[in-house]
Amino acid sequence: MEGRALSEQAPQEKPVLEPKRGLAEEIKAEHGEDVYRCYQCLKCSAGCPMTFAMDYPPSQIMRMVQLGLEDELLASKTIWVCLTCNTCSIRCPNDIDIALVIDSLRERVFQKGSKPAVENVALFHKYFLDNVRKRGRTFEGELLARYQLKTGQAFQNAGLGLRMFLKGRLGILPESVSNKKAFREIYRRVEERGGKK
Repeated sequence: MEGRALSEQAPQEKPVLEPKRGLAEEIKAEHGEDVYRCYQCLKCSAGCPMTFAMDYPPSQIMRMVQLGLEDELLASKTIWVCLTCNTCSIRCPNDIDIALVIDSLRERVFQKGSKPAVENVALFHKYFLDNVRKRGRTFEGELLARYQLKTGQAFQNAGLGLRMFLKGRLGILPESVSNKKAFREIYRRVEERGGKK
């Protein structure tokens, strides 16, 4: 009787991922990378030093872009734990800049107002870009102080910072690019183009 009751129950439906066209085309138009050239050789994933921390390896990210699974991609940890070391891009036999594709997904998170899956990495990303925008180069002291205050880790690396300062590896005063006017013009043009390649 019990077995019969189980067999009469309706089978549970599994969620179906629906491919959507458009994401790959948008990335190609914005950054010049044709993800449809990826034939899943897995060289990018085999060489990636961060796959242990990713929810999807780089090869899967490429396939998901091909399928247009934007919601899943923008909610993934992978795009935030990627180091942008370019190992994947260098290993790609079709010369696809996979690191650039992943970076474009990070930017889409901000453009769409989505919540980053790894908020501290996204915060560091934002502070780093703010720092470069201000001076044309990074000022590590301000960048790290701002980041660590915001994340509640204000004194966690104080000893390391002091040792770096004593060895001349961390300056007290920021340095700027020598030609600020030229840098501002370059930055204005990049922003005008939306940061596109």
